[in-house]
Amino acid sequence: MISMKYLKNWVFKPLYIVLLILFVLPAQALANQGETPKFDALKSEFENNNVFITDFTHLYEDAFTGETERAEGKIWIAKERYKVEGSNQLMLVDENISRVYDGNKNRVIISDYVEEEDDFAPSRMLQGVDDTYSVEESVGENGVVTIRLSTDDPFSIFKTVTIQLNESGDPVEIRAIDQADNTITTRFDNGGFTQHSDDLFEMDIPEDAERIDLRHGS
Repeated sequence: MISMKYLKNWVFKPLYIVLLILFVLPAQALANQGETPKFDALKSEFENNNVFITDFTHLYEDAFTGETERAEGKIWIAKERYKVEGSNQLMLVDENISRVYDGNKNRVIISDYVEEEDDFAPSRMLQGVDDTYSVEESVGENGVVTIRLSTDDPFSIFKTVTIQLNESGDPVEIRAIDQADNTITTRFDNGGFTQHSDDLFEMDIPEDAERIDLRHGS
């Protein structure tokens, strides 16, 4: 997918972590799961078709080179669609269509979104990830909820995933360590859930923007 590669550097590291952990991974059968009321409530928000809107700051730390990559922006996540904005760029995946707008070039690329062709799609990264994870939930003195998912499966994408929720049950941080010991941290600020509305997923694109339509049959 051309549009997928187009925003790879700034979007997909935070995006696939968010989608994988908040949507797909919780839906799998988790092994050794005890009582996780806050985690269950978080999943219910999406099942009830609410939208999580938040600013995010993302940090990727390479364990081998010591290099770090940082990105920030805003993300809207619903059960079946999402939008990401940052660095004068905007992306919307809605049903089977992706739209990617580059403000620097005043250009929007429209293409079919085929999850099987997207190397960064959550389902593609879930190979070998099903009932291999155990999950624990704990509450700190400050009311912060910590949810820790861990696995010994060498074929899993992440060895550990730690999700922190505030007193309201909203995610404030997701930290994942992959099999190469790289650390991926996404922090959420000013986040919260709201009722779903199509207005939330509109794209404000200038009328004079160049439009490149790569959809089959277009």
